[in-house]
Amino acid sequence: MQLIPNGRLYGTNEQGLIDADGILLTPQTRSAFIAMQQAAKTEGIDLQICSGYRSFEQQLGIWNAKACGRRQLLDKYCHLVSPADYTEDELVQLILIWSALPGCSRHHWGTDIDVYDAAMISREELHLMPAEYLAAGPCHQLYQWLLAHAAGFGFYFPFQTGLSGVSPEPWHLSYFVQSNAYLAAFDIDELRNLLKNSELLLKKSVLSQLDKLLDEFVYRIAPPLA
Repeated sequence: MQLIPNGRLYGTNEQGLIDADGILLTPQTRSAFIAMQQAAKTEGIDLQICSGYRSFEQQLGIWNAKACGRRQLLDKYCHLVSPADYTEDELVQLILIWSALPGCSRHHWGTDIDVYDAAMISREELHLMPAEYLAAGPCHQLYQWLLAHAAGFGFYFPFQTGLSGVSPEPWHLSYFVQSNAYLAAFDIDELRNLLKNSELLLKKSVLSQLDKLLDEFVYRIAPPLA
């Protein structure tokens, strides 16, 4: 049975993660990534991570900024919208299309990463938009390579069209051997208590439908590889 440090599931504990070039990951995720990175390099792809571990407080900042309009808010078609045009319940659903609820982000675990091809686009230019990974996008070759090879290194795409509540993210990889265990250990009561004591905007709406939100945006993901 895998031991998971208290708080790791919800982004309140960095215990056991290693820092490599400013990116915190579990040691197993980091080792698997390095092997995959080296293999991609032989194909002319400079596989790099732009986001690894993210704390509860960091995710809370993202959530609150979107909820109050300080940060771009996009609908499922990637169109810019205003929070003022939606009810609180609608706004919660809208934010969750692209951004996880604090305490629910897979980035809290140190097993999930956002990646890009540094040979084709700089970190500063990258926006993590689907168009960057689809045909004619700078990370299209990378995405095609990952579709063919990522599973061999233990990674897969949890957010896929028709298989996840979260919109498809062709940049988001999960080290499924560990992330599956983390998801299985997730405890809604611990999360609820954490959110109750946080400065979360839209808190009343979130807590009133928390079970439903978790079913749609945490547990509904593409199935891991056999």
